[in-house]
Amino acid sequence: MDGYDFHSVSLSVSRLAVYYGQGKAEREHISLSITLTLLFRSVGAIIFGLAGDLYGRKWPMVINLMVIAVLQLATAFCETFQSFLGVRALFGIGMGGIWGLSASMALENMPMEARGLFSGILQQGYALGYLIAAGINMGVVPNSKHSFKMLYYIGAGLTFAVALARCCFPESKQFIEAKRNGGDEISGKMKVRLFMNDARKILREYWKRCIYAVILMALFNYMSHTSQDMYPTYMQQTKGFSAMASSKATMIAKTGAVVGGTFCGYYSQFFGRRATIMIACALGAALIPLWVLPNTFASLVTGAFLLQFMVQGAWGVVPIHLNELSPPQFRSSFPGICYQLGNMISAPAAQISATISESLEIHVRGEVRPDYAITQAIMMSVIFSLLLVWTACGQEQRGSHFELAKTAGEAEGKERELEDGDKHGVEAVEMAQR
Repeated sequence: MDGYDFHSVSLSVSRLAVYYGQGKAEREHISLSITLTLLFRSVGAIIFGLAGDLYGRKWPMVINLMVIAVLQLATAFCETFQSFLGVRALFGIGMGGIWGLSASMALENMPMEARGLFSGILQQGYALGYLIAAGINMGVVPNSKHSFKMLYYIGAGLTFAVALARCCFPESKQFIEAKRNGGDEISGKMKVRLFMNDARKILREYWKRCIYAVILMALFNYMSHTSQDMYPTYMQQTKGFSAMASSKATMIAKTGAVVGGTFCGYYSQFFGRRATIMIACALGAALIPLWVLPNTFASLVTGAFLLQFMVQGAWGVVPIHLNELSPPQFRSSFPGICYQLGNMISAPAAQISATISESLEIHVRGEVRPDYAITQAIMMSVIFSLLLVWTACGQEQRGSHFELAKTAGEAEGKERELEDGDKHGVEAVEMAQR
C-alpha cells in the first residue's frame, strides 16, 4: 500500500494536469507534489521510527497506516492545486514511517538464513503496489465517473484494511521479550530519558555509518524515482502511447521489478549484499538503450521489464542490508531515517526530469513532443555508475543476529536498576552501623 499510495500521483499526472489546468507547465507543477511528498517523508521517518523503537512495532504501524488512509482520501477532495500540494506534503509525513517499521518488523521475525529472500519479497511490495495501482488506472479509472479520483478512494480503503489486519497480529518478539523482562516497570519519563541516552551514544559511535547510509539511500532513491515516477508520462508524451498503453507498460515493468527484487534478494544471501547491488547496477546501465531507443511497444516494454528487474533487484537487498548495518536496538529508526533522508535528497528527481524534458523538443511525424527519453537515459547512466562505486566503498554485516539485541534503553535501564539497588544496600548498611 506504500507503493500504491505514492504512485497514484505519478500514474495520473496527465489527468491531474487537465483537472488543475492544461498545458505542459502544469505537468511540471504536478511533479512538484511528488517532490513535496519525498521531502516530508524524512519527518515521518523520525516520528514513527523513534516511536517504533521506543513503544514497539505494532501500534505505531497501525496509527501510521490510518493517517495515510485519511490523507489519501483527502487527496481526492482537493479542489485547488494549492490544497492538493498541501495534502501531498502531509501525506509524505505519514508515508515516511512505513518503510522502517515494516522492514524491522518483518526481518527480525525471520530466520537469519532466509532474510535475503524475504528482504526481496518485502521490498517488492512497493513494486506490487505500483502494479495494482496501474491495473486500477487501466481498468477502473477510464470507466468511472470519478475519473482519477477512484485511485485515491480505493487506495484509502485498502490502506485502512491493512491497518485493521495489522491489529490482528502480535507485537514483535523483541518487544514481547522486553515486556517479560520488566520493561513496562520503567516509568514513561524514565523510559524516554534512557532511550535518548542510548540514541546519543549510538550517534557518537555510528555517525560515519549514518552518513554512508544516507548517501547510499539518496542514490538508490534517485535510481528508482528517475526510472519510475515519470515513466507513464514518458510513454504518453514522448512515445505517443495512450494512457491505457502506458498503464500496460507500467504493469509489465513492475512485474520485472517483483521478479528481480525477489531473485536478487535471495542470491544476496550467498554472493553478499554489496556484490549483488553492484552487479545489478552494471547490468542495469547496459540495458538503458533498450529502455529508451525503440519506438515499438513490444521493444519498449521489454526494455522496461529488464531495467526494472535490475533496479528493483538492487533494491531487494536494501531492507536486509540496512537492518544489518543498523545499531541493533534502533532498527526501526536508523534504516527508516537514512532511507527517508536519502529520499529527501532525491526529492527533486521527478521535477528535474520533467523540467529538463519539457524544455527539450523532438519532432515525431510533424508533432512536437517533450524528450523524456534522452533526459532519463543520461540521468540513469550517471546514477547507476555512482551507486556502483559508492556501494563498493562501503561494508556489510551479512549474517548479523540483530534479533537478539535488547530494545533501546532496556540494557541501560537494567544497569540503572542495579545501581539503584546497590545504592539502597549501602544506605541500609550505614544506617545499621549508626
